[in-house]
Amino acid sequence: MTSHVLVGGLYKLDFDLLTDLTPISELAYEPLLICIKNSLPAKNLQELIAWLKANPGKASVGIPGAGSTGNLAGISFQNVTGTTFQFVPYRGDAPAVQDMMAGQIDMMIEPSSNFTAQVQAGTIRAIAVPAKTRLFSLPGVPTTDEAGLPGYYASIWFGLWAPKNTPKDIIAKLNGAAVTALADENVKVRLNKLGQQIATRDLQDPAAFAAFQKSEADKWWLR
Repeated sequence: MTSHVLVGGLYKLDFDLLTDLTPISELAYEPLLICIKNSLPAKNLQELIAWLKANPGKASVGIPGAGSTGNLAGISFQNVTGTTFQFVPYRGDAPAVQDMMAGQIDMMIEPSSNFTAQVQAGTIRAIAVPAKTRLFSLPGVPTTDEAGLPGYYASIWFGLWAPKNTPKDIIAKLNGAAVTALADENVKVRLNKLGQQIATRDLQDPAAFAAFQKSEADKWWLR
């Protein structure tokens, strides 16, 4: 998502991300996770939104730099909930998570693998998963649909591309290899341990993956 969508909205590139590369297959995705410090007086997503509305502009949200996935997901969250808060840039997610554990910042919306160990240890609280399905690693955390914010989704994802004009038979052969690999249970288990989930079978199709990449660009590019 970062290299094949977000950078196209942030920088002027010498090529077109949507036409100069040929999608082969989505491989996996990792939903983001809405997490808060333990001392915040919100036990679920609706209480968090209510608290943010009662304290406009006061909450601090850690991000690994302006223009990051978490930054854009946070802007989207503000837009759909009618809330406002301050973004605090860090040099990566790790120091931001440490500050949230210490109570120095209030909230983060970042890839779920950054928080799994801390949520399981009880040093921070997970509020909701902005995805259609719950996480394998944190099955007790509700989705945003379940928590009262339907349709708010944010994930990072990974895929395969080839250069423009790669012969169709080569694309088909590469796609077949990818689909076979993703059907392997060992691959699924390994990706789950990394906090990732296998792409749905429909998005393993080149045409569907191309349409999905275009829809993500339409969603995240700030024009």
